[in-house]
Amino acid sequence: MSLSTPRIAVIGGGITGVTAAYALLRRGFEVTLFERHRYAAMDTSFANGGQLSASNAEVWTHRSTLLKGLKWMLRADAPLLVNPKPSWHKLSWFAEFVASIPKYESNTVATTRLAIEARRHLFQWAADEGIAFDLKREGILHIYRDRKGFEHAAGVSRLLAQGGLERRAVTPEEMRAIEPTLAGRYYGGYFTESDSTGDIHKFTVGLAEAAERRGLKLRLGTRVERLQATGTGVLVSERSDEQAERTETFDGVVVCAGVASRRFAAMLGDRINVYPVKGYSITVNLPDEASRAGAPNVSLLDDETKLVSSRLGPDRFRVAGTAEFNGENRDIRADRIRPLVDWVQQCFPQVSTRSVVPWAGLRPMMPDLMPRVGPGRRPGVFYNTGHGHLGWTLSAATAEGVADAVERGLRPRGVEVQGWAAA
Repeated sequence: MSLSTPRIAVIGGGITGVTAAYALLRRGFEVTLFERHRYAAMDTSFANGGQLSASNAEVWTHRSTLLKGLKWMLRADAPLLVNPKPSWHKLSWFAEFVASIPKYESNTVATTRLAIEARRHLFQWAADEGIAFDLKREGILHIYRDRKGFEHAAGVSRLLAQGGLERRAVTPEEMRAIEPTLAGRYYGGYFTESDSTGDIHKFTVGLAEAAERRGLKLRLGTRVERLQATGTGVLVSERSDEQAERTETFDGVVVCAGVASRRFAAMLGDRINVYPVKGYSITVNLPDEASRAGAPNVSLLDDETKLVSSRLGPDRFRVAGTAEFNGENRDIRADRIRPLVDWVQQCFPQVSTRSVVPWAGLRPMMPDLMPRVGPGRRPGVFYNTGHGHLGWTLSAATAEGVADAVERGLRPRGVEVQGWAAA
């Protein structure tokens, strides 16, 4: 290990990798970030639902999730779709999912606390670095179409309150006062004023650029082929289109590689059972005044359809959701996009859907829905991965958490910190 400034490799240039790199730089580490795409935030961090939503901290390890999955298995347009073709990875993941059901309440409370902590860091970093990312602090409205869903939400609210989050029940009349453009009939809702939305891609790119100005070495368009923990350091073997494979030694590595984290962890002697859960989104362009006036300003989460929406600036409206267990498959299916477009037409009939851009991304999800943050088995190995559908919401807090772990594991005692955060 370096006597003065430990050198850290971060694997992955999405939201978790870039925030981890930034947090490490703040502590004075020398950081190199490896990303296989030509730009940061081009995979799962490209076009998500946009919500920074502590109110969506409820983990999925509830018996009702299993029942819905079985009921919807043969519906191509179902909010939760499981390909019945078996694989060892899928079977082991679901077995661990079931085993995690008893921790549903405690994990929901822990996730809520983490989401609230993340806000503070993310907003501060954006202010410090002058990052514009279509931030909208208008709250998030959860909408329920029947009594059963609304009553389940009441129980969830009690867990969120244990985690420190305030949200309030609202009547259908209050829902329309909060978001006047919303059409349809509803049983009731829950409104979280402290939640917000923003463009994850713009934020991640902006933070990567800020980190590079502060000394981050960005290796874009670079594929990491192998990782090896030697006991005294970590070997990173990488290749780009312009050069042959080369190997470099670092004092430590932080794996933030999304669905590829499972493969990298195996190389390093760890088991990180991340499964790729595909989600879809559409970005609805708002080219005319009627569409701009008819699109919501308050972010929504529709519990029945499992869809979320966010207004991204004056001219864009994002709708995202669904969960598809179909392996590492990035295909954009028309029968999975159609329900998102239909939802816009039903809930916001004044919005034109002539210009709709579809997208699909793979959420790196752990069986218990809790991210893996901290050290691996071998010296110099750390993880910040497995955030599932809450990567954007939790990223700033888990970045601080893994940076703390790296500092404890690799900072030689008595060495003065040179990072700007210590000034």
